[in-house]
Amino acid sequence: MIYLDNAATAPLNEKAFLRAKDFITEYFYNPSARYRGGDEIARKLKSARKAVLSNIANDGFDLIFTSGGTEADNQAVFSSARRGNAVATAGEHSAVYECFTQLKSRGVEPRFAPLNRDGSVNESELLRLIDEKTTFVSVVHVNNETGAVNDICAIAKKIKSINPRIVFHSDGVQAYGKIPVRLTQDIDLYSISAHKIGALKGTGALVKNKTCNLQPLIFGGGQEGNLRSGTENTFGILCFCYAAEDILQNLRENGARLTQYREMLWELLEKPLFERISPDDGSPYILSVSAIGLKGEVLQRILWDNGVVVGTGSACSSKKPHSRVIEACGYGAKTLDGVLRLSFSPFTTQEEIKRSAFEINRAAKELKERLF
Repeated sequence: MIYLDNAATAPLNEKAFLRAKDFITEYFYNPSARYRGGDEIARKLKSARKAVLSNIANDGFDLIFTSGGTEADNQAVFSSARRGNAVATAGEHSAVYECFTQLKSRGVEPRFAPLNRDGSVNESELLRLIDEKTTFVSVVHVNNETGAVNDICAIAKKIKSINPRIVFHSDGVQAYGKIPVRLTQDIDLYSISAHKIGALKGTGALVKNKTCNLQPLIFGGGQEGNLRSGTENTFGILCFCYAAEDILQNLRENGARLTQYREMLWELLEKPLFERISPDDGSPYILSVSAIGLKGEVLQRILWDNGVVVGTGSACSSKKPHSRVIEACGYGAKTLDGVLRLSFSPFTTQEEIKRSAFEINRAAKELKERLF
């Protein structure tokens, strides 16, 4: 089976898993326990926190481990958007977007900045929405459906020049471990997830600027510096740390190779059967296309039967008839119906790209002949 839905979840990094497995079988102690075993685990968590954080930020930031990117996004939004208005892009992952739809009931006005055709935010329109009453802004780093990359450091700086009191957040789930990331002091909060880079589902983190006043979403025993209660998922955190260490060693080499594979796949897809949605300068890991006039879900099932796994957009939005994000890019119904998201991992091979192109072309031609 050729797996091209890595943006939904990546296969387990077995090397990271094997390095971490002792922390669920032998060293299973509670990090808050006061005996030596607990102290040793607490030190391991401290080391893992430092390692994951140092990959993307300096000593001016802290890191709170969470149950995943969704929880990190929820904590960022509901901790900081408490009055006035809050601004996000129309291309946010549902973990941010759905939080914004709840803000009105909490007395906060949600505002959404439109997207460009490739899924990046329309920067001038974003800045136009910001005023003296804006308290929170969220701009996704890598659009999880098109792969478009927003320059969050530059955007955050411009936003702070308009209103320095704004808390700026970015969902970095599709960026961490895939493109170079270095947070600047203008960024207050940044969400990341483990299972997108080959670690375990149920693990993530919220990176926090030390100057940012963050409120807890989950209360209880006061773990994670009183910002995220609950016994720490030691096994998941260590697996996250080791997977990050592994993937970041070859970040630029993987990026260059997968950019070539992404473009090779696009060149091999038959035109005019397919329309490209992803930008040329987007994430190396995502290529979104549309089989014009066909149903992406039908193609997805045909391809599964033929040994190729592809997505049709965000897995978190799979119950919707059309992609909210692609629709916000300005595409019509025929394009929206046929969306396929092809996403890669460092383990994707050139042979898999060629075979996938053959199967995708064949499935689209056969379906079109059947319908027309």
